[in-house]
Amino acid sequence: MIEMKFLGMDFTCALSSLQSGQIPEKDCLLPLISKLLGYLIVAASTTVKLPQILKIVQNRSVRGLSVVAFELEVVGYTIALAYCLHKGLPFSAYGELAFLLIQGIYCAIAPSVLAGKIDPMLFEALYASQHAIFFCARIPQIWANFKNKSTGELSFLTSLMNSAGSMVRVFTSMQEKAPMSVVMGSVIGIVTNGTILSQIVVYQKQPARKEKKSD
Repeated sequence: MIEMKFLGMDFTCALSSLQSGQIPEKDCLLPLISKLLGYLIVAASTTVKLPQILKIVQNRSVRGLSVVAFELEVVGYTIALAYCLHKGLPFSAYGELAFLLIQGIYCAIAPSVLAGKIDPMLFEALYASQHAIFFCARIPQIWANFKNKSTGELSFLTSLMNSAGSMVRVFTSMQEKAPMSVVMGSVIGIVTNGTILSQIVVYQKQPARKEKKSD
């Protein structure tokens, strides 16, 4: 039987079963599906922020967007990427983090964090803290949406892709036997991104509140 491997994906078992006219077994199929979904997320991440960026450029407005949320988000991505590299996870399990950082135009502190010259215990502590960072990054945006009863220029497509990516990442992380802390990060992403997505659906037809003029 000829082995067929590509980008860490082993097609040998699945192709062998299909050639024999059989459906591949679960233990053969699930790891392959996990890898494929992982790479699909990485591929999609190369453009996930573009709808949001284009919407800001098109409307020449950042109305309803929380600057603090974006700043905290890129810090969280940096820590998450450093942790995954430190753990030696396959690129399919975290690759989207690299592209999200690039799109966030964030590289000021990334080199020092990603250099790997950090104590292992500190890495664990940093990675645990990034869950709180991501959560706190979404809260200002969620609260601003609720207060204004509007999501301003938030992109539905970007939020949808973020939510879908978090859901798929839970599955792939479990298949790759990633640490539970990695899985929990995706679960938090499902909750927060899902909340913002639902707010876009609910508030999209409602006009934003006008701010009171100061005396």
